Amino acid sequence: MCGIVGYVGKKQVVPVILDGLRRLEYRGYDSAGIAVAGNGGGLQVRRAEGKLRNLEEAIRLKPLDGTYGIGHTRWATHGRPTEENAHPHRDCTGKVVVVHNGIIENYVVLKRKLVEEGHTFTTETDTEVIAHLVEKYFLRKSNGHQPTLEEAVRKSVNELRGVFALAVIAVDDPNKIVAARNGPPAVIGLGNEEYFVASDVPAILYHTRDLFFLADGDLAVITPAGVQLSDFHGNPLTRQVQHVTWDPIMAEKGGFKHFMLKEIYEQPRSVRDTTLGRVSLESGRVFLDQMDISEAEFRSARKINIAACGTSWHAAQAGKFMIERLARMPVEVDYASEWRYRDPILAPDTLTLLISQSGETADTIAAQREAKSKHSKTLAICNVVGSMITREACGTIYTHAGPEIGVASTKAFTAQLTALFLFALYLAELRGTLAPEAARDIIAELTRLPGKLETILTREEECEELAKQYVRSQDFLFLGRGIHYPVALEGALKLKEISYIHAEGYPAGEMKHGPNALIDENLPVVILATCDRSDPGSVVRYEKTLSNLKEVKARSGKVIAIATEGDEEIAEAADAVLYIPPAPELLTPILEIVPLQLLAYHIAVRRGCDVDQPRNLAKSVTVE
Repeated sequence: MCGIVGYVGKKQVVPVILDGLRRLEYRGYDSAGIAVAGNGGGLQVRRAEGKLRNLEEAIRLKPLDGTYGIGHTRWATHGRPTEENAHPHRDCTGKVVVVHNGIIENYVVLKRKLVEEGHTFTTETDTEVIAHLVEKYFLRKSNGHQPTLEEAVRKSVNELRGVFALAVIAVDDPNKIVAARNGPPAVIGLGNEEYFVASDVPAILYHTRDLFFLADGDLAVITPAGVQLSDFHGNPLTRQVQHVTWDPIMAEKGGFKHFMLKEIYEQPRSVRDTTLGRVSLESGRVFLDQMDISEAEFRSARKINIAACGTSWHAAQAGKFMIERLARMPVEVDYASEWRYRDPILAPDTLTLLISQSGETADTIAAQREAKSKHSKTLAICNVVGSMITREACGTIYTHAGPEIGVASTKAFTAQLTALFLFALYLAELRGTLAPEAARDIIAELTRLPGKLETILTREEECEELAKQYVRSQDFLFLGRGIHYPVALEGALKLKEISYIHAEGYPAGEMKHGPNALIDENLPVVILATCDRSDPGSVVRYEKTLSNLKEVKARSGKVIAIATEGDEEIAEAADAVLYIPPAPELLTPILEIVPLQLLAYHIAVRRGCDVDQPRNLAKSVTVE
């Protein structure tokens, strides 16, 4: 997972590329580099190990300039994170450079062949093979014809096996960037006499909101005159240009210390925006557009499979409870990275739902294609318009969360839960499993969630105080029952992602089957113990969870409880309580996760961790 930026236009190229890389640094920050050409300066390259500021310092010490160029921020897959292995990579002549996101699976075979042909390699990366292949075809004349850069790239990509998004420039074919995609995302931006290529939308939002995504097998030639698009065999193509409505300011910190904290505070808006226009308080109906699946097909579906990764998988687990309870349909949830390897049994009356913040997660795309190959219609819950998963799905529910820059997902998770709840209500309506009056009541509760989230955010100081007490802890245990178990998993994931504390989420009812052995006076246990008093099932769950809490206390464990306002019994039993406003059982997870996000954030900050860019992780996992 790496970030790519390229620019051709009238602006100073170095600031444009560095700004784009800064906005893509969440995709990788092991090393960074830039290559520019034009203005009579030949092809100039600067690279640096570590974060982008190291590259900026290298450029300050040794400036460079040009009229077009490409840049890269790296998350290492092949080769150690060193300056030598940083992109861009050159060919033997030093006249061709490449930046690449992905994995070339047959690079060893290609490298061996190129070495036999006289090529000399200087890095450990698979990407360098691409530069040498392009050089090979770029310098090879045929019947007196000097190949263009795009012809050389086209021949090269047809020899590559694996997944890749790449951008190439060559000093002997000036004012041109050639980009290609087979797997990882690539977006082309269309400005005023300037053009861009990038791995993700935020990199170019300050320059243009008109763009289109490359599809797999697309090759783009970007020059000052415009963009020409073709497939890997040279056949011309067109893609629909989209206008992104995200305000560029949404991708800035807006006065917050970190993107993660800003995005935690944006959750009332993202939940509201995901709901807005999709529900009727008067009729109790849910309206989902962008569906090429008929109402009759939804009614006749016998099962739903959900595939997702990471935080999206936790949302899927909660969504299972929502759909089964409201629509009375069986739901199976799988890790997208594992699902296709067990040869899942699907039928035409099985619907497959894919959840991905970026819409470009490689494992989730692979799961989607597995489902389609077995004739299962696919739907997507996604945050990025026009991304790969949305293009290949029969229907999409967009989460209107805006750009999420922090690597640890926050607002995308609560927006996904909101979208899943809307989907569950939609199915319930079509299948006649929820009375209109009950639907109106629960939709009214859904519209109250943003205000309740704002109330929780006013209590951030309570989370910060708890962080002071537990910042030295080496392990955490998170417990939940029913729909709250996925929230326990997500709370544990947030803590381990950004603070590097070992944390584990566990079903509360399974404590006696092993984890009780871990409990002592040094183990903080976070217990999700909310209760919807109007729901008999929730009351039973609460009582059993309260028993688990007392078991932990009997073994000297330290208990942090997430509880419903007004619960005095839990205050007497726990060491600390973080209260949330009351809500229906199925909507409570959207509220419960926020204090857990804040607790993880403040513990990580106090430990001196980089919460926006935790080590070894990248925002959008676009390779397997």
